[in-house]
Amino acid sequence: MTTPLLTKTYLDVRQALLAKAEIALIDVREEDPFAQAHPLFASNMAAGRIELEAWSRIPRRDTAIVLLDNGEGLAAPAARTLQALGYTDVALLEGGLQGWIDAGGEIFKDVNVPSKAFGELVEAQRHTPSLSAEEVKALIDQQADVVVLDARRFDEYQTMSIPSGISVPGAELVLRAQALAPNPSTRIIVNCAGRTRSIIGTQSLVNAGIPNPVSALRNGTIGWKLAGQTLDHGAARQGRTTEKTSTDAARQARAVADRAGVQRARASDLARFDADTARTTYRLDVRTAEEFATGHLPGFRNAPGGQLVQETDVTAPVRGARIVLADTDGVRANMTASWLAQMAWDVWVLDGTQHADWSATGPAADPLPAPQGPIAHTDPAQLSAWLQAGPDGTTAVLDLTTSVNYVKRHIPGAWYVSRAGLVSALANIPAAHRYVLTCGSSLLARYAADLARLTGAEVWVLQGGTAAWIAAGLPLEEGETRLASPRTDRYRRPYEGTDSPREAMQGYLDWEFGLVEQLGRDGTHGFRVI
Repeated sequence: MTTPLLTKTYLDVRQALLAKAEIALIDVREEDPFAQAHPLFASNMAAGRIELEAWSRIPRRDTAIVLLDNGEGLAAPAARTLQALGYTDVALLEGGLQGWIDAGGEIFKDVNVPSKAFGELVEAQRHTPSLSAEEVKALIDQQADVVVLDARRFDEYQTMSIPSGISVPGAELVLRAQALAPNPSTRIIVNCAGRTRSIIGTQSLVNAGIPNPVSALRNGTIGWKLAGQTLDHGAARQGRTTEKTSTDAARQARAVADRAGVQRARASDLARFDADTARTTYRLDVRTAEEFATGHLPGFRNAPGGQLVQETDVTAPVRGARIVLADTDGVRANMTASWLAQMAWDVWVLDGTQHADWSATGPAADPLPAPQGPIAHTDPAQLSAWLQAGPDGTTAVLDLTTSVNYVKRHIPGAWYVSRAGLVSALANIPAAHRYVLTCGSSLLARYAADLARLTGAEVWVLQGGTAAWIAAGLPLEEGETRLASPRTDRYRRPYEGTDSPREAMQGYLDWEFGLVEQLGRDGTHGFRVI
């Protein structure tokens, strides 16, 4: 007999947040419905991806986890999946999202809301300096002594950027700004796509006390486009640093971290944290992915500092957890930690490491559970032969990758299927004698192999996934050719891409302007701006 699932109320969750107790409030819907409405500290972990994400994002198996959906019936099966993965304190939010609303809980739109709301609070309290798109363009056109630093990820910068802008992702700003603007009279402009990263980046430079005048580009590339100005595409300018500026930056960053109340850790503290089984500890290396791959501390995961501050809900869904940050320069970890401390995290910076300690190389592997039951694998050559032989309906390929990747390229004839929506998707697919499951690498596809129980048909997993099919030089198809599930797995940000409607961009800015008021109504954030 199946044990009934426990429930927790809105008040239970609120009390834990106010007490700064560890809790993971997990919304198991796909990203788009999640982005339409969710509690402030809810983290999105789509039900179909739990096996891939849970162990790395919620590392302690007795963490208090509360799951919610909005009546789609996803939360209860997700809870059973988490229990099967070894989690022992799993509950459903009573009434789901609607129960939260009925109890008086505040609801937020969009993604990465804790960080975006915090950024608005920083600007409201510190009056972070900013210039309009028209003012910045005038400075550039006049060839004034100005440098534009783009605080987003490099791939976002390459998609579209301010003319003359240089890519310096968030946590790199204090490290690199003075090498890029060595004359203290040079004006530094910091931009992102909207507001948050430019506010945090600008305020980072102000907090660090660099001598240059610093301003955010008000409303980022959105503001630039709304002003009718032209963006660059495909730029590749990147920041640099020097030994002198690195030394100055380390001193400045440490002072900011100390002022924010960041705690200091040594190797002995890491051992003590490991022995503390009642707390979750995230160990994060805040340098670039390239530096991390070259050499990192064993047991640490990569989370470049600017994106970590922007995406705390993704990287650390256990609110109330302990976070330990590391770098090799004494700048990026301290600056990142200074912001996390202000966001009410229990944050530490690791000191005292030696060069030899950074011995691990390559990307950190995600801990993954073994799929249940035996799996039959096939290879691209056999799948190609099956697709070419026999009448239609003999073999159906189900692609469980993201919808963005599916539209970009997929095996000819493959159906796009959401893992969590697999049962309903089968109603949209002609019955087949044989099903072959794939995704980019077939990692996720392995966990859907119980399809045989649902269909009574042969079920195979493509070894190596669609990547192996591509490597074999086999033909590909693109576009929304066969969507058996709706494309709700990805929320289209109003600021991404080059074709966002003006109404969507302005609506996004209006939403951001209202976040401080929403924080006040919610009352659980604990943010403290220095």
